Amino acid sequence: MTQKKLKLRKDRIIIAFAILIAIIVGIFGIIRDIKLKKTIEYKLTKIGYTEKETQTILDNTKNEESNIILKREYHKSIPNLLIQKYFMFDRLERYLAYIDKNEKEKISDVISIVNANADYNFYENIEKTDTSKNYSLIVNKHYELGKDYAPNDIVPCSTMYAYDNNSLREEAYNAFKRLFNAAKADGHTIIINSSYRTYDWQNEFYNDYKLTHGQSKADSIAARAGHSEHQSGLAIDVASFNNPSANFEDTEEFTWMSQNCYKYGFILRYPKGRENITGFEYESWHYRYVGIDIATEIHEKNITFEEYYEYYLK
Repeated sequence: MTQKKLKLRKDRIIIAFAILIAIIVGIFGIIRDIKLKKTIEYKLTKIGYTEKETQTILDNTKNEESNIILKREYHKSIPNLLIQKYFMFDRLERYLAYIDKNEKEKISDVISIVNANADYNFYENIEKTDTSKNYSLIVNKHYELGKDYAPNDIVPCSTMYAYDNNSLREEAYNAFKRLFNAAKADGHTIIINSSYRTYDWQNEFYNDYKLTHGQSKADSIAARAGHSEHQSGLAIDVASFNNPSANFEDTEEFTWMSQNCYKYGFILRYPKGRENITGFEYESWHYRYVGIDIATEIHEKNITFEEYYEYYLK
């Protein structure tokens, strides 16, 4: 009897211990589930993101950014947007709004368009140009120079380098002279055709185009007063002195500029195929001084000044 009682007691202890273990495991499981349900990863999957999409979001966002994504509905484009080179999180909603209206647009092009503010109508949502940025200031259909803005270092251009009545900011002019001499050494003569314009001069210039071509066409080929780079004293229109009547794109001078202008701090300001970014028709003759470092980066990255400014300078 004693042995049977001991065995029974032992069995009860084992059963009680097993029950205790099960209870402990269950408690830990509940705690684990509660903690899991509090994680961003779990919440993202509950919204509808796949395991792969969730990992992409976690790998490419900070906690506060992930929490912002959690507050909105599932959107299939978010993971793809996050891995784009020039993605800016503070423009997420603008990217998504543009995608929803332009579903066939490449995701990389959406980034470029929104970064350049080209998702807004031109001449709307206008900001004042930050002139403190000096040679890297931006002037376009979204950034405006004041009516009274005039650089204080404008110098006249010699007729050795330009046609009559041209002037530029001194550093840009000196840079162009170095460019001119380098091109000349290679057998090319590149001359300035148009350069600095005051606000009033640009206003007359634009109104002449508007009167001749209508506002829509005028806006594609000329800037409204206050929105012209020529007012900055950093922009030049050039021509081939050897082929003055030729389209500049068809000249050897254009080929030389395409390969070398960045070495002297100039960029092709309105490149072909980027009209939806710059807001202007392609101009093979229009160049802008931004300094050698920035010009080299833009050349190597093959992006517009709008894209560079918003991502790297603003």
